Amino acid sequence: MQLRRLIMAAALIAMVPVREASAHAILFEATPTRNSIVNGSSVAVKLRFNVRIDPGRSRLALVYPGGSLHALQVKQQQPADVVAADVSDLGPGHYDLKWQVLASDGHMTQGDIPFAVK
Repeated sequence: MQLRRLIMAAALIAMVPVREASAHAILFEATPTRNSIVNGSSVAVKLRFNVRIDPGRSRLALVYPGGSLHALQVKQQQPADVVAADVSDLGPGHYDLKWQVLASDGHMTQGDIPFAVK
């Protein structure tokens, strides 16, 4: 009788639908790094996440020292977990890289990375 209950319980558990665990995109690596100082007027922006990112629906923008916001062109031919862009003609000062990505789980995640140009 006890074995029969165990088998029934196992069968019921097996019938319960399993949902894939989903979490927001977590930033693993960033270039430039937070609060870093960059030498030169060009920066190769590269953000690597823990999940696949939809580059077509992800955004990068740079806040310049005077407060103006400039959208960056996201590179399309990157690894699935990377969002990247190139920035040039930067003068000395403090910048704030704003990012917003759409992860493979369907969630939007955003953040910022302050850095300075020397």
